[in-house]
Parts: sequence; C-alpha cells; structure tokens
Amino acid sequence: MLKPYDLLENILLDIENGIKNNINASVLSKKYDFSEVHLRRLFSFAFKQTIAAYIRSRKLAASLNDILKKNGNIHDIAAEYGFKYEQSYIRTFKREFGITPGDLRKTGKILKIRPPLHLFNENKLGDNVFFGPDIVVIPRFHIIGKRHLIPFGVSTDMAPRVGKRFWENERKRIKDAVNPDVYIGLTRNINLKKKHSEYIPSVQVENLKNIPHGFVGDTFETSMCARFRYIGRHHYYDINKNTASMMYDAIRNYTQNKYVKYILLNDKIHFEMIDTRLYDGVYCQMEWYTPVSEKRRK
Repeated sequence: MLKPYDLLENILLDIENGIKNNINASVLSKKYDFSEVHLRRLFSFAFKQTIAAYIRSRKLAASLNDILKKNGNIHDIAAEYGFKYEQSYIRTFKREFGITPGDLRKTGKILKIRPPLHLFNENKLGDNVFFGPDIVVIPRFHIIGKRHLIPFGVSTDMAPRVGKRFWENERKRIKDAVNPDVYIGLTRNINLKKKHSEYIPSVQVENLKNIPHGFVGDTFETSMCARFRYIGRHHYYDINKNTASMMYDAIRNYTQNKYVKYILLNDKIHFEMIDTRLYDGVYCQMEWYTPVSEKRRK
C-alpha cells in the first residue's frame, strides 16, 4: 500500500488524466486495491470535499475549452466528458457556473472554475501527510475523561500511552457518550513555569450531570479555531513520540510565519480528535484544533 502522500498525489494525477475516460472512485479504488468507501472517506478528510464533486467540477472546467473554442454541439461535448445525457450536463453546468453552455457561448461571460488540487512539500510529514490550518468555528461541547498531569519533557510519549489506556478500558464507564467512537484528547492549564499541563483523554457527552467517580468533566467553549489534519500509514494507536513531535514542529512553523493572519492560542488550550470509524486498516486520520485570534494590524 502506498504512503499517504504518494496515494493522494497519484489519485489527483489520475483524475486529471482521466477526465475524458470516465474516471471515478470505483475505478481508482480498484487501481489501488483499496475499499471504495474508505477511498471516499480519505479524500473527503484530506481535501474537505467529496471525490465525486471534485471530479464533476474538474470535468466541467475542462469542458469549457470545448464550449468556447469548438463549434461542436453540446450533446457531443457532454458525451465526451462522461455525461450520459445532454440535459444532465446542462443542468450540472448551470449549477456549477450559473449559466448554460449555450448562453456562455453567446455572452463570453468570465467564469470562476475549481482549479486542480495539488500537494506540496509542506504537506509532507515524514512518510505521511499534514494539512492546514483551516479556520473553523467549533460550537461549545462537553467532555468526560481522565485528568493527567503531564510534564512537557515527556508529553509526546506519555499522552499517547494514557490515551490508549483510556480508550481500551476507562471510557467504558462513560455511559452517555454523544460520539462513542470519537476520541478527544484535551490539553489545558499549560503551566510554563512548572513545565507541565493537564491532559484529558475523553469522549464528548451531552451534559456533565453523570460524571463517574475518578473522572472529570470539562467544557470547550465556542471558539474560532485553527484545524490541522493528519493522515498516517499506521494504526491510530501508533501515533508516537516521533509523529507527535513532527506535528508540533509543523504547527510551530505556521505560528512563526510573519504573513499568517492568526495567532494560535495553543498555550491556553488545544485538543486532538480521532474518529476511530475512519480507520480502514491502513491509514489513520487525526485532527488537531486550537482557538485563534486575529493579529492586530500595526
């Protein structure tokens, strides 16, 4: 199985090369011997859009050249780009661009297209892939979990270990989890002088009324956050010290870029999230969030 970066890069190239050859998720999953369901999930996680919508947009963008430069009829152009019926092509075209192919020929209107996706060197994290940040708003949510005091020097080693113990054993005592398959690792109360922080491996709950003995509840308030996304060729249990260190280095590089618009408040609170349902036996997917504030203009 290919490394995550190579797999995604090959898929993007195959889509561009197969625009006129009925390329789709089924064809790609067979080529890479990969479950179609998991391929769709992986693509959506990486690029925040469905593979079907992306392929459709790229087909429509490519067809513009034929619409504007050739005198062929719409039916033939639709067929060339894999649309079974002329009317379905016209409807999809209008939904994408707000104008029909025929009216485009008449008006020469300037259209905005969805350009091809690319991966860049900064997306590489060892053999794996790292994206972000996106700026998103996270609604208020509650968690219940186990609180651990973790020294800075061992955080990238200790946090995965206590997280694994929580997931395998302790979470079973939390009966009213909202998303029982989603792990949340919350870090707060980061003490720079004493060089430690509180880490809470947890699951989301609807409220904090039923906290089991020995557990704690916490609330993440509604915040504008930076979201980073990670894909690795390993089990989510194998997010180890080296992987975590590379992630934090990548996040630190972002914070040191003088051109970014936001300040990351990860020294106050941040959390990682793993939806264990997304694990396909090969590729792990993880998200990392922290509140942000806009930089003040000087």
